[in-house]
Amino acid sequence: MVRFGGGNHSAGRCVKTIFLPCVLAAVAAALPAAAKTEWQAIEEVRPYSISGRTGAELYESIGAQGPKAGVTGRVIAHTTFKLTWTRKYEPQGNACVIVTNRPKLIITYTLPKPSAALPPAVKSSWEGFISGVAAHERVHGETIKEMVKEIETMSVGLTVADDPDCKKIRVELTRRLGEISARQRQRGRDFDKVEMGDGGNIHQLILKLVNGP
Repeated sequence: MVRFGGGNHSAGRCVKTIFLPCVLAAVAAALPAAAKTEWQAIEEVRPYSISGRTGAELYESIGAQGPKAGVTGRVIAHTTFKLTWTRKYEPQGNACVIVTNRPKLIITYTLPKPSAALPPAVKSSWEGFISGVAAHERVHGETIKEMVKEIETMSVGLTVADDPDCKKIRVELTRRLGEISARQRQRGRDFDKVEMGDGGNIHQLILKLVNGP
């Protein structure tokens, strides 16, 4: 997730933008178990409209129109996902085994898009900015896919003894899922901290946009 940093901008003057640490905005519909099977994540881009004829104006519009984060904040872009599973628990003797775990993962990247054609110089500057922001969000998408694969590997064949009613296995699965999900969220926070700190990749992209044409 790329946060918006406010500030007053003027031509010919570098702008210091302040960023706050952020947590990957990830909306999970469910986190049961996964199956060791071939699957592909569905990835889609959801644009939101902004306006402006200069880099500074476009950035101001992002601050007004960007996706909300928290109570009052907004972000430049974010990555959300919906994750559901088709799974089957099977009693085997006195134990319970997960025999089917099939994920369905939809990842959505929300990104700004100018509502009108831009002057050539501004268009070039904008394309450099948005390609960098999109690449940042794709990294978050990759960590989500890696999380699902880790869940898949962990849960295929998961067996809990003395559980003929397949109740204990659900508790154990939930515990393991919580640990995997927490690691994925921390990866997102660590990545954002580097990218959006002073001199970081996103910080540099914003300065180039705002102080450009």
